[in-house]
Amino acid sequence: METRAAKRRANASTIVLVENQYLKKQRVVLGELPNLPNLIVPATLNHPKEKLQCQKNTNVEKPAPKNKTISSQDANLDHTQIGEPYVSEIYGYLHAMEMQSKRRPRIDYIENVQKEVTTNMRGILVDWLVEVAEEYKLLSDTLHLSVSYIDRFLSVKPVSKSRLQLLGVSSMLIASKYEEIKPPGVDEFCGITDNTYDKREVVKMEADILKSLNFEMGSPTVNTFLRRFVAFASENQNTPNLQIEFLSSYLAELCLLDYDCLRFLPSIVAASVVFLAKFIIRPEVHPWTSSLWECSGYKSIELKECVLVLHDLYLSRKAASFKAAREKYKQHKFKYVANMPSPPHIPKHYFEDQ
Repeated sequence: METRAAKRRANASTIVLVENQYLKKQRVVLGELPNLPNLIVPATLNHPKEKLQCQKNTNVEKPAPKNKTISSQDANLDHTQIGEPYVSEIYGYLHAMEMQSKRRPRIDYIENVQKEVTTNMRGILVDWLVEVAEEYKLLSDTLHLSVSYIDRFLSVKPVSKSRLQLLGVSSMLIASKYEEIKPPGVDEFCGITDNTYDKREVVKMEADILKSLNFEMGSPTVNTFLRRFVAFASENQNTPNLQIEFLSSYLAELCLLDYDCLRFLPSIVAASVVFLAKFIIRPEVHPWTSSLWECSGYKSIELKECVLVLHDLYLSRKAASFKAAREKYKQHKFKYVANMPSPPHIPKHYFEDQ
């Protein structure tokens, strides 16, 4: 199987290689996970009917695509200029792929599969992985894919509290091999845990993950759809593109912390992220345009539940104790987007059909 990273390496012959060793920073070690009871999860999550929320209504007729020129950001898929018909077909395929049960985690795995892992422990692990990804300068795609592997594995295999961090670093090792041109080695991932686990344990867990997921490692994530949606959100706006891009990336990483967000499809989260980012930047302007509806396939009313969850995360009404992503996006290189103020409530009419 030729991965995306392998294709990149094949085209990287003209790139000057930097020093082989990663810059050594102070090691980030995950502290002992508290054995806290599960956070309260809405009872609706336990009803089979709620699973239907994870799937797009295939009976809803979508608006026909308009004949218009897409931005270079939108056309740039893996650095290749592609025409609009191909882009639409690719994203149609990705929409179908994201709804496949083999690529989706269970939305109730903590209640019905895990015996020791709690929602709070999962949040601590994801928060720590944000720090690990930042230390090794990994792509955002790698972080999102790592969390996807973790949730899918936990959906089928019970994991003890002592081995949850091992699952985290092994999942990030696999995602790094899939996404990165020069992924960190096994030794680096052992060291980041202060050598709590040795190479043999990490490699063994890596094999267990691959087998449990049946080597289906290329699932679409929020980032997969976010690139396209952000390109449309940035068109004809006075706001700098980077501000929308960084704020959207920040909101997407916040959603990784929340177990409750597993019930939403990645494309729904991506669309909701762009909706909320535009609202935070310009609260007085309706954030959902006809072009965003057209490219995403979602009406604003379909995003309401997810947007409100993300808004609570942004305002620290949820997951307030998890600081890694919040501190990360307070930096100058991310335009300090984590410091941007937001109105406490989103007007109800923003979720009504225009």
